[in-house]
Amino acid sequence: MSTLKPTRKVSRRHELREDTVTTFYARALDFYSKNGRMVHMAAAGIVAVVVLFLGYGWYQSGQNEKALAEMAFAVDRYEDGAYRAALDGDITFTGLIEIADSYGGTPAGNLARFYTADAFFRLGDYENALKYFRAYDKSADYLGASALAGEAAILEEQGEYEEAGDLFRRAANLFPSTITSPEYMMDAARAYERAAAYSKAESVLKDIQEDWPESQAARNIDYDLARLAALK
Repeated sequence: MSTLKPTRKVSRRHELREDTVTTFYARALDFYSKNGRMVHMAAAGIVAVVVLFLGYGWYQSGQNEKALAEMAFAVDRYEDGAYRAALDGDITFTGLIEIADSYGGTPAGNLARFYTADAFFRLGDYENALKYFRAYDKSADYLGASALAGEAAILEEQGEYEEAGDLFRRAANLFPSTITSPEYMMDAARAYERAAAYSKAESVLKDIQEDWPESQAARNIDYDLARLAALK
């Protein structure tokens, strides 16, 4: 028995495949010979985008660290209750307003917006407080909910009761918490009642009764619901 392997039979499909590959390769070479400069430019453009992306990430990281370092002194003033000094800064440290405006694209700069808004709020400057509360990029956390509640409190102060109620309700649901959510919902009910939006107020009170029955806010819900029913 011969140990030689028989010659492999080449199928028509294989011939077509090889012909297709050869044709594609020839066309690719022809395209490159005619458009080599454009190909190089496109490749260079992709590399440039990648470099810019990595460079921007590095730059943002550096800016964030810088903002955090500058903010430390301003936050100390804020925590001491020296809100005006925290906002403005002096020759020894950068104020919250400047940090928020200069580094707003970084996490630290965004946090400075919250501190800025709250400091203005505590000073009774509601116009600027609202501006920075709205500029603050809100996550589903305690500060995000607090910023929404801050907006709501200002709108309620300005007589925009129903919109305030909507924001208080959003604050309660953005970051569900047994500590803050029932209180925000009670704030929403109060604002809705002041807007004569009694059905919304009733809905909020029922949500408290159902979702946070053990909370302080739920203790007088039956009385509040009865009172609202009389107003409708």
